[in-house]
Amino acid sequence: MAYSPNVAATHRRAASYIDKILKGVSPSDLPVEEATTFDFAINLNTAMSLGLTIPNDVLIQATQLIQ
Repeated sequence: MAYSPNVAATHRRAASYIDKILKGVSPSDLPVEEATTFDFAINLNTAMSLGLTIPNDVLIQATQLIQ
């Protein structure tokens, strides 16, 4: 299992920062933002090979299932 910030959303936020900097805003004036979108991935192959059973409640919450 992996729980991490959504990479695509992070890149979109970075693009808006770059746009502001290119328009003349000082980088020190820009606020630090935390990720707001996260991905929860479960590798079912690895779970099966380890003999683990993932509950359905957890599988429903996953944004990506690797089979």
